[in-house]
Amino acid sequence: MEPTPEQIVHDEGAQLDFSNDMSYGDYLRLDKVLSAQRPLSPDHNELLFIVQHQTSELWMKLMLHELQAAIANVAADQLAPAFKKLSRVSRIMEQLVHAWDVLATMTPPEYSAIRPYLGRSSGFQSWQYRCIEFACGNKNAAMLRPHEHQPERLGEVEAAYRAPSLYDETLSLLARHGVDVPAHVLARDVTQPYRADPGVEAAWLHVYRNAEANWDLYQLGEELVDLEDAFRLWRFRHLTTVQRIIGFKRGTGGTSGVGYLQSMLDTVLFPELWSIRTAL
Repeated sequence: MEPTPEQIVHDEGAQLDFSNDMSYGDYLRLDKVLSAQRPLSPDHNELLFIVQHQTSELWMKLMLHELQAAIANVAADQLAPAFKKLSRVSRIMEQLVHAWDVLATMTPPEYSAIRPYLGRSSGFQSWQYRCIEFACGNKNAAMLRPHEHQPERLGEVEAAYRAPSLYDETLSLLARHGVDVPAHVLARDVTQPYRADPGVEAAWLHVYRNAEANWDLYQLGEELVDLEDAFRLWRFRHLTTVQRIIGFKRGTGGTSGVGYLQSMLDTVLFPELWSIRTAL
């Protein structure tokens, strides 16, 4: 005689009474998390839009956590744990890339039904995304302004803006390991966007041409390339999803929409790590 489902659960010894113990939902605070989706329109499709962006923000929270720790590792010459964290950041970015596949099922008429309820809100205003961009070196003081109405958030974004980026710490690391990085690059104002430098390209060429003698530095360079590669895919997928849903309309946050996203595709975070491919 086949055991019943109740017997199987009983035989497994699974705990069923949580009146005095923490359950799965308690640990994850699911009541709070799952009550945070509050559509403003009567349209069926708004829940998709909300869940897409809330889950992306959760992934970005983890990404920022890992990215900040990786930067600290690089600053402390702790490359093995930095590699682990940077690899995880790249995998998180892949999750964000594939998330656009779900939002892309929203058609233009479906989005048009909920757009009036979004007001001026836009992913352009995501403070976590801005901190990620700043941590990766894409600094822009104008991007502090959307957070001025929330002093606590502004403080966090401004701290990321003023801190050395992942690439700044990487170049300092190269110099500490005896690689000839130009002094003016090491002393630069880290609140400014990074600009490619021929001396830095020469430094990376030295690392890559002598990979066995500089294996950790070589591997760090490849981790950065992986990260930027994933970041570029995310930006491109964002662009194509927006174009698919709204065409060339202006964004809710006031940007040109697709035009603005197109311009972001030209941003290069770690330029010399790409330019040396031609020279090698």
